[in-house]
Amino acid sequence: MKQKKVGAQKNNSDKSICVFCGASKGVESYYFDLAQDCGAQIAKRNYRLIYGGGSFGLMGAVAQSAYDAGGDVLGIIPKFLTEIEGLMSNIEHKIVANMHERKHEMHKRSDAYIVLPGGIGTLEEAIEVMSWMRLHLHIKPMIFLDTDGYWAPLMDLLHHTIETKFAPKWLDAHLFHVQTPKFALKLIEEQWKNPAPRGKIHIAEDNITKV
Repeated sequence: MKQKKVGAQKNNSDKSICVFCGASKGVESYYFDLAQDCGAQIAKRNYRLIYGGGSFGLMGAVAQSAYDAGGDVLGIIPKFLTEIEGLMSNIEHKIVANMHERKHEMHKRSDAYIVLPGGIGTLEEAIEVMSWMRLHLHIKPMIFLDTDGYWAPLMDLLHHTIETKFAPKWLDAHLFHVQTPKFALKLIEEQWKNPAPRGKIHIAEDNITKV
């Protein structure tokens, strides 16, 4: 089911940026400021914003800000969450069956990712997309964005997986952690033009029984 968009706005670019972020309402105000700036900057560059569809927390802030700045916005949300997180009536939504379909749709429709502060759901989304990158299923840029070092512990852990050889060295070239939406978008645009290198795909045959 796809809801009709109220006051549809034109997207002058063929690129879309997915933003992962939290829906919690009780976080510090500077997180909302960051989300609003992020949404406005995406709209300013005429990119379409893809987000998780909720109206609460940073989700609602980034979507409303992008819309207010004249941007094209699409929320993708499972049906069961529409009653929990609510829908913004002025923004287009695609309602899907479950969380897996939501992530699939977000990935299919996006050309890059920005990860704002969030909780377990945001972590799960970001790590799964990174796992897909590790498996050579895509090379879409992903930028972790905060102003207070929120993602620093995760960055340390990800670098630790590389140092201990549980993740390949080439993944290091895809780990970006920045403090401003402008710089995040600059990095995304640079990656679109000159993608970071990745390792070759190796198909292991050692464990395959040959007849």
